[in-house]
Amino acid sequence: MDKALYLAMTGAKHIERAQAVHANNMANATTTGFRADFEQARAMSVYYGDGLPSRTYSLAENPGTDFTMGSLAETGRELDVAIDGPGWIAVQGANGKEAYTRAGALQTNALGQLQTADGRAVLGESGPLTIPPNEKVQIAQDGTLSVRELGQAPNALGQLGRIKLVNPKDSQLQKGEDGAMYLRAGQPALKIDDTVRVKSGFIENSNVNIVDEFTNVIALARQFDMHLKLMRTTEENNSSATKLLQVS
Repeated sequence: MDKALYLAMTGAKHIERAQAVHANNMANATTTGFRADFEQARAMSVYYGDGLPSRTYSLAENPGTDFTMGSLAETGRELDVAIDGPGWIAVQGANGKEAYTRAGALQTNALGQLQTADGRAVLGESGPLTIPPNEKVQIAQDGTLSVRELGQAPNALGQLGRIKLVNPKDSQLQKGEDGAMYLRAGQPALKIDDTVRVKSGFIENSNVNIVDEFTNVIALARQFDMHLKLMRTTEENNSSATKLLQVS
């Protein structure tokens, strides 16, 4: 009895974890540049000492991230940029390390520092970028920032620096708890990749397929109900067995 109950309990527990992955994907269906997470389940044997496995439990895990490119949406805003093809924008992560994002809805704070919408500093060739008070900002395809400062002639554009655009392999990256991408342990530091291009006045939408996510949530909910039914059946069988022993 305890083995059946154990199987049902672990199944229900890890289905809840899988649901959390899909719920997070659905919650970020409209988040600029978001990359959906995968989830999978596998069987894990339980060993006691040197003997054979006495039972098996299910394990839900997050094996990786979907790096499929999202669709581009035109905004016309001069600080909005979308990576046109493979590549990433280098930013400062929550832990102070270099991180990477495709969320190109950029803005400046009160000090003129160029940031993402969630407050991460955008990095250039030699550190965070700062934009002075200006009348116009242009971002070239290679990430070069040009600014016409206040009071300057219409054609007086000065280059401030260049956004650090990188192009690591998908296998080199992993998603951090803050939602940004980080290099896996042991990977060498990334340099600017001249082949990465951006489109100014565009942003990249989330790559979440809301229909697929909703379908997965429904399927997992049915599996969860099945595990609960098995737990109830196990309880009923245990009660019946107890009554038989009492009679005997």
